[in-house]
Amino acid sequence: MSTQQAEPETQEAPEDPEMKGAESPAAEEQKGGGMVDDHAEKKAELEGETVHLKVFRYDPEVEGKQEPRFDDFHVPFEKGMTVLDSVMYARDEYDSSLTFRHSCRQAVCGSDAFFVNGKQRLGCKTQISDLEQPVRIEPLPHQEVVKDLVVDMDHFYDQMHTVEPYFQDEDTPPVDDLDEQRQSPENREKIKMSSRCIWCGACMSSCNIAAGDNEYLGPAAINKAYKFAMDDREGEEIKEHRLRILEQEHGVWRCQTQFSCTEVCPKDIPLTEHIQELKREAVKKNLKFW
Repeated sequence: MSTQQAEPETQEAPEDPEMKGAESPAAEEQKGGGMVDDHAEKKAELEGETVHLKVFRYDPEVEGKQEPRFDDFHVPFEKGMTVLDSVMYARDEYDSSLTFRHSCRQAVCGSDAFFVNGKQRLGCKTQISDLEQPVRIEPLPHQEVVKDLVVDMDHFYDQMHTVEPYFQDEDTPPVDDLDEQRQSPENREKIKMSSRCIWCGACMSSCNIAAGDNEYLGPAAINKAYKFAMDDREGEEIKEHRLRILEQEHGVWRCQTQFSCTEVCPKDIPLTEHIQELKREAVKKNLKFW
């Protein structure tokens, strides 16, 4: 990516008197309007207008850009525009050095998680029309910033791999005797939501425990362990092995049930619920009856 920085557009768009002082969709709904109608009205107001972005900038390798700052961009609004669309436009039209991650445009890759208007969100899934302006776009909190909106994900990936996120079965027969390992519909339903994780890191970024404890496995890794620990196709010995990993000092017992991870998950995974269930499983494993 080129490091030559074009001058970002800083001219303020003409103020629309109808937009000034506009209330949030939630406030409008309290007055009797429906959320669907409110969003439609907001999109109609934005048609033909520009969207004001305030984008976090930082480049440790370029003199004069080593101090964090915010750059302003005014991007023409189009129907259906997402946060990812808007920063791509800003990069392509105003400043080619603006750096961020994205792998696809279908809300499944997880690489374009940003901190947008004070909340962890997927850029490709978040509609500009649903946000208050100016739209403030920052890198994920509690992680080292590499450049602009790109954060270092190495620690996150290390924690994910710590829980051994792959299927294991101590009773697997020789290759010549392998047969289909079937899973019951009930068991599949139980772990279905946990399998939706896209490794975006939003939950880890929102977790206050992870922010203060660098060794805490974090909600994403624990959820990944839940997926395998609750799979009936793995034997009891492997399940106990996973629970030993999870019940360590920096495992499930560090969770304080704040639900912040569940609130920001773009795939609606009940992360906090999964962590609590693993706590119960760990307790049951250690119970002894004489």
